[in-house]
Amino acid sequence: MKNIFSILFLIGLVNQVQSQEIKGKVFDAASKESLIGASVQLLNSDQKVKTDQDGNFKLEGQGTLEITAEGYKTMQVKTAEFLNIALEIDRNELQTVEIVGRSSKKYNSDYSFAATKTATLNKDIPQSISTVTKELIADKAAFYLADAVKMSSGVIPASYYNQYTIRGISQNEEGQIINGMRTRQYYFLQPLTSNIERVEVIKGPSSATFSSVDPGGSINLVTKKPLSVDRKEISMSVGSFSTLRGTLDFTGPLNESKTLLYRVNGAYQQAKSFRDLVNNKSFLLSPSFSYIPNEKTAINTELILSDMTGILDRGQPIFGAVAGKTSLTKTPISLNLGAPSDFFKSKEMILTTNFAHKFNSKIGFNATYMKQTWTEDLQEHRTTNAFAVDMNNQPVTNLAMMQFVQRQQNWDIDNLSAYFNFDFKTGKLNHKLLTGYDLSSWNKNKGGGQNAARGYVLKDGTVASSFVLANASNYQTVTIDGVTMPKPNVEYFNLSNPKYTLTSPEDYILNVRTALPSALTTTNAIYIQDQIQWEKFTFLLGLRNEWFEDITNYETSNELTVKKSALLPRIGITYAVNSAVNIYTTYLEGYQPQSNTVTLMPQTGSLPGGSLFDPLESNLKEVGIKTTFLNNTMSFNAAFYEINQRNILMNANDPVNPDLLVTRGAERSRGFECDLAGYITPDWQINASYSYIDAEIIKDSNPALIGARKQNTPKNSANLWTRYNFAGDSALKDLGIGFGIQYQSSKIPWFTRDFTLPDFTIFDAALFYKPSKSNVQIALNAGNLLNKTYWLGAQNYLRLFPGSPRNGSLTVTYKF
Repeated sequence: MKNIFSILFLIGLVNQVQSQEIKGKVFDAASKESLIGASVQLLNSDQKVKTDQDGNFKLEGQGTLEITAEGYKTMQVKTAEFLNIALEIDRNELQTVEIVGRSSKKYNSDYSFAATKTATLNKDIPQSISTVTKELIADKAAFYLADAVKMSSGVIPASYYNQYTIRGISQNEEGQIINGMRTRQYYFLQPLTSNIERVEVIKGPSSATFSSVDPGGSINLVTKKPLSVDRKEISMSVGSFSTLRGTLDFTGPLNESKTLLYRVNGAYQQAKSFRDLVNNKSFLLSPSFSYIPNEKTAINTELILSDMTGILDRGQPIFGAVAGKTSLTKTPISLNLGAPSDFFKSKEMILTTNFAHKFNSKIGFNATYMKQTWTEDLQEHRTTNAFAVDMNNQPVTNLAMMQFVQRQQNWDIDNLSAYFNFDFKTGKLNHKLLTGYDLSSWNKNKGGGQNAARGYVLKDGTVASSFVLANASNYQTVTIDGVTMPKPNVEYFNLSNPKYTLTSPEDYILNVRTALPSALTTTNAIYIQDQIQWEKFTFLLGLRNEWFEDITNYETSNELTVKKSALLPRIGITYAVNSAVNIYTTYLEGYQPQSNTVTLMPQTGSLPGGSLFDPLESNLKEVGIKTTFLNNTMSFNAAFYEINQRNILMNANDPVNPDLLVTRGAERSRGFECDLAGYITPDWQINASYSYIDAEIIKDSNPALIGARKQNTPKNSANLWTRYNFAGDSALKDLGIGFGIQYQSSKIPWFTRDFTLPDFTIFDAALFYKPSKSNVQIALNAGNLLNKTYWLGAQNYLRLFPGSPRNGSLTVTYKF
C-alpha cells in the first residue's frame, strides 16, 4: 500500500511539473527594448507562442526553451517561473540588401547598406554616418524631412526648400538618394516622413559609392520595409497653422510560412503656415512586398506615390536696408511677396525592385532597378531680387520689382545597380569583394516650357524684357506715393502697404517664352570594392570609373553632346582597439558633372547651362572614432575632417540676367563633429550632436572674397533631444517627457554679405501618455517654447527664411 501511495504521489508531482506555468519577457540585449513577435518554443513539445506588444510570453511545461527573432541570435534557456531573456543581434544574419524591415525601436541604427553596398555595421565603416530613425522622427513630431535631418551633426537647412549645407558645403543636387538609388525632383515643398525608416547622412563626397553626389555629404532615405510580424499603426495629428494630418502603417506576413510579407504606408496632410498665403496639401501612398521563398533568394518591390500642392515660399523681404543699421525685424517674419493665385504642383511615382540571391555561402548577387517619373506645374509671382527704380534709375526701396513665372515639365529617371559579392580568404586575410555596374539615366522629356512676364511697358504697348532702365522717354509711367517711375509689366509689390489680390496670366504680357529643351543625361559606372580584415584592422579599398554623357535637345536635329569620365578611388582603414572602440581614417574623391548641379536652369548642355563648365571635383580626408558604452546601449562617434572642392558653379545673382552662371575657383571646409545616441537607462533615451565648421573661400574671381566665410554655414551648431518614460512603480507611471535644444551660431547670407543672420537657441518639449498594457499613445509636442525670432538662412535682403514661431501639435497613435 505504501508503494502505491508513493507511485500516486510521483504521478501527481510529474503532472504538476508538466503543467507548470512559465512566464517571461524577451528584449534586445543592447537597447533593453521589448521584442514583439519573438518565437518561444518548448523543445520536444508542441508548445510554441509569440511575444506580445510588451515582449511578454506565457506557456506551460518544463524543459528547454528556444527563442528566435528576426535578425537576432537564436537562444536556448532552461525553464523557470519567470525569465528575462536578452537576445543579441546576429551580425552575420544581416541581409545583403534591405529586403525586410528593421524591428528595433531606438534612436540610432547599428548598420547601413548604402554606405558600402553591403550590410555593414556603422562602427566598421571608415566614414562618418549620422542616422535619424523613425522613432526619433515620431517623438519629435518631425513631419517634414528638414525637421528630421537637422538632428544630424553638421547638417544645416538653408531655406524652406529641400536645401542644406553639410559640413559647410552647399548641396547642388536636386532630389535625394532613396534606398541607395538616385532620384531627380524639385523638393520645393518638403516631403513627408511617414514612409521613412531612417535618414542616413553619409558625410563627405561618396561618389565612389553613388553616382555624382555632393561633396559635403549624401542624404539617403531608407524606406520602411515589410516585417515578418503583424504590426498596424494609425495616427492622427492636429497642430498650429491649421495643420491636419493622418498616417497609417500596416505590415506583416501574407501567408502562414511567412515567405510573403507586405507593408503599406500612407499619409495625408493639409497645413497653412505662419507665412502669409503659404499652404500645402500632401498625399503619400507607399505599398511594398517582400517574397522570401528560401534562405537563398529574396525579392522586394516597393511603390511610392506622392502628390504635393502648395505655394512656393521665396522668403521674407526687407526694404530700404542699410548695412549694419537696419534690423531684420523691420518687416514682419510673416511677410510674403507671392499672390493668392500662385501654386506649385508636384507629382511623383517611384517603383523599385530588389533581387538578392546567394549561390552558396561564399557568392551572392544583388540587383536593384528604380523607375521614377516626376511632373511639375508652377505659377508664381516673385521678386527679381531688385527694387523698383524711378525715372533717373535710382532705387525706390519700398517697392520690390516683380515678375510672373509659369513652368511645366516632366522627367523620367531610370536607375540600375547590379553587383556580385564574394567572401573568401587569402592566408590570414578575410575578403568581402564586391564588383558591379551602375546606370543612372535622367530624361527631361519634350514639351516642357517656361513663360515669364517681366520688365517695363513701352509707350507703344510692348514690353522691354530687360531689367535695366534704358531711355526713360520710351516708357509708360506710373506714380506711386508721389514718385514717378516706369510702368512695370508686373505690378510692383509695395513693401510698406502689402496687398494680395487675385491675378491671372491674362493680366500680363508674357514677353519671355522659353521652350525647355529635351535632355538625356546618362552615367555608366563599373566599380570594385574589397573589405579586407586582418587581425584588428579592416581595410576598405574601392575604385570606380564613371562615363558621363549629357545630350541637350535630345532626339532633335540640333543635339549637343558633352562627354566626360572620371576614375575615383576610396581608401579607408579601421582599427579595432577593443570590442567597443574603433578608430579609422579615410580618403575619398568626388566628381560631379556640372549639368547635374543646374537642373533649375533653362538649358543643360549649352551656355548658360552647366555641361560645358569643368566638373565639380572634391576630396575628403578624415579621422575618427566610433565607440559603444553603457553595456552597448549607447553609441558615440566623432570625426575630424577636411573637404576641398573646386570648380563650384553658382548663379551670378545678376538682375539683368537671372540665369547667368559663374564658377568659383575653390573652397575648403574643415572641422570637428560628434554624435551621441542611445539609452542612458532602459527608460531614458537621448540623441545629441555637435559640429564645428571652419569653411572658407580659397579661390575666387573676386579677390575680396578670398579667405571669407562660406555662406549659410554656422561655425558652431548643436542639437539635443531626449525622452524619459516614468517607471511603472512611479506616481507618474504611463507618462513620458521629451525635451530638445537647437543652437546655431551666426551665418552669412548666400549672395549679400553685408549683413549677418544672428545666432539662436530654441527649445522644444513633449509630453507622452501611454497607459500600461494599452495600444494607445497621446503625444503633445511644443516647438520654439520661448517664441524666439530666428532665421534658418538668407540669400539677400529680399529673401530671408525665418524660423517658425511658437507652435504645437497633438498626435494620437493607435497600434493593433
